[in-house]
Amino acid sequence: MQVAFLGLGIMGHAMATNLVKAGHQLTVWNRAPGKLVEGAGLAPTPAAAAQGAEVVWMCVSDTDAVEQVVFGKEGAEASLSQGTIIADSSTISPSATLKFAERVSAKGASWVDAPMTGSKIGARDGTLVFIVGGNEADVERLKPLFAAMGKKIFRMGETGKGQATKLVMNLQIALIFEGFAEALTLGTKLGVDPQQLISLVEATMVRSGVVEYKAPFILQRDFTPNFPLRLMHKDIRLALDAAKEARVKLPGLETVEEVYEMATEDGNRDLDYAATLTLLEKWAGVQVKGKAA
Repeated sequence: MQVAFLGLGIMGHAMATNLVKAGHQLTVWNRAPGKLVEGAGLAPTPAAAAQGAEVVWMCVSDTDAVEQVVFGKEGAEASLSQGTIIADSSTISPSATLKFAERVSAKGASWVDAPMTGSKIGARDGTLVFIVGGNEADVERLKPLFAAMGKKIFRMGETGKGQATKLVMNLQIALIFEGFAEALTLGTKLGVDPQQLISLVEATMVRSGVVEYKAPFILQRDFTPNFPLRLMHKDIRLALDAAKEARVKLPGLETVEEVYEMATEDGNRDLDYAATLTLLEKWAGVQVKGKAA
């Protein structure tokens, strides 16, 4: 399949690489110059990348970036034609997604929102889980591409439902990790061994995939970004915006957003979102550490 891939960040570069490995013909574009994908062509603009593509796949930072890449100067919109599918693996506003989809429909193109979960390791290993919103026939056409990059697809409904679901998922991740980080901080302050506490958590109903994934990094004090704090903060704000539009109150998430704001001010925006722990440690005057199991 002829694919334009726009955005070669932490996730996008690995995803594009796996598409090439699966035999698809790729032309790539990235906002910051210098990033290449072996076996793929390189385009100077999104419009050039999208020329002749059956699918335009995006993985960029936020709603504004998506709008610029598609509709801005030299954006992909100029090269869209009847039957082109835009697949967006960014995490952006659900309401903006619907507006974007309506705009490209004027050219006979369709929009599938396909944010994913699985972090940097999942992108590298081709084991991402895609959370998809879009026309069923379009999703079916994209299945060979999904299969090259991931292990499972959850179609949540029509366009916009993938983004809505991704925000709901990240809401839970943020809350779960905050609870875990606070438990580790208080436990450490009270003299509880963090490694023993984590072992107990993993052996009881408190266990979670978030804890299982993040605990080894925390014990090694490794806050290298698998999912940067600034992006999780962006997703928390998107969820709060969506809640406001839907007239839903999210008091827990509002509090966690304040923690992310302070962690950002503390210089942690480009670290993994697990670095919110360091803010709690700073307040408590302790440091959680130990050997990963």
